[in-house]
Amino acid sequence: MVGRPRDERVDQAILAATRKVLTEQGYSRLTVDAVATAAGVGKAAIYRRYSSKHELVFAAAIHDLDLAPPPDGGSLSADLAALVQDVLDSLSTPTARAAGPGLLSDFLGDPALADRFEETFLARERACVQAALDRAVARGELDAPPDTALTHSLIMGPAFVWLYVFRREETETFARDLTVRLEAALRHTPPRT
Repeated sequence: MVGRPRDERVDQAILAATRKVLTEQGYSRLTVDAVATAAGVGKAAIYRRYSSKHELVFAAAIHDLDLAPPPDGGSLSADLAALVQDVLDSLSTPTARAAGPGLLSDFLGDPALADRFEETFLARERACVQAALDRAVARGELDAPPDTALTHSLIMGPAFVWLYVFRREETETFARDLTVRLEAALRHTPPRT
């Protein structure tokens, strides 16, 4: 027997309530109870959608599991620019800034949580990166796809440091410069052995 389909309005209410509680109380004080109260739903409705507070917060603050690659931009440069901009946009929101450092700390301190994060959210991000690399190979811009995890790191690392360590605001210049350097690195990457 199949259960009833999820209600999109409840999904949106939960995510909006998470953002509200996160912004008002911060990551460390956010509880599933507080989100349920703010959303006007029971905790069970939240746990049917997310296995933990961490997944709930990541989905509300950064991105959910329905992440799709940017549309084909017609070139490696355009696809990389879209990936870089998507990362900067998702990490620079007030809710992402409120959640990011706490989430990272929790992932670093709990290997099982880090593994779950790797299998879900990071796998979706890497699929987007892989799609862009595969398109570049199909267009003849790259001989072979570079290592996906390394490419993902080359996008995420600078963006994270720029926004969270240096506490700079995202700028067009940073996105453009990062894209140019990333493309140069990928075009000069030796093939995987």
